[in-house]
Amino acid sequence: MLNLDFSFVNWTFIQGFILKGLWFSIILTAVATVGGIFFGTLLALMRLSGQKWLVLLAAFYVNVMRSVPLVMVILWFFLLVPFIIGRPVGAEYSAFITFIAFEAAYFSEIMRAGIQSIPRGQVFAGMAVGMSYSQNMKLVILPQAFRNMIPVLLTQTIILFQDTSLVYAIGAYDLLKGFETAGKNFGRPIETYLMATVFYFAISYSLSSVVKRIHKKIAIIR
Repeated sequence: MLNLDFSFVNWTFIQGFILKGLWFSIILTAVATVGGIFFGTLLALMRLSGQKWLVLLAAFYVNVMRSVPLVMVILWFFLLVPFIIGRPVGAEYSAFITFIAFEAAYFSEIMRAGIQSIPRGQVFAGMAVGMSYSQNMKLVILPQAFRNMIPVLLTQTIILFQDTSLVYAIGAYDLLKGFETAGKNFGRPIETYLMATVFYFAISYSLSSVVKRIHKKIAIIR
């Protein structure tokens, strides 16, 4: 049996090691979600524009990003960009940039499916009243697509939160790094890793429950 000891867990432990990492993970999740949805929507519109060079460019970007593990994208950016520009970028900035760039590919597919789920009759109706392509998308299609895709977007955000633990590879102080640092300081790495597992599970499960409720409400509205 493991000789587990959690007596070191107190407010000092939480305040000194966990809250800092949790705050960074939350900020990274929020920024990557907003940035990913924004650029993902642009990529989705490019793929649906009918302009061949825009379609090919967006498709190439999405397919490449979705074919490479996120941790590799983080490491490549963190290690190669400083070599190219001649100065370090920093773990935090590397995390923000790579997460936005990576998540944009996934959010673009979600948004593309959402846009394509809107009946074509609404597109033609917008064109019939004289709306341009951009006006039609902004006022008619995208609002409905966002509403339809809210559960999927939130689910992807939960996955994104779990993936923030990968910034551990470049030394950024995220939630997992906080638990790992605490384990070293208190000499209890097994306990802190177990706590990290429970912490991630509790947050992800709670958010998943919220997403299910939202999905039911949207289904009722429909």
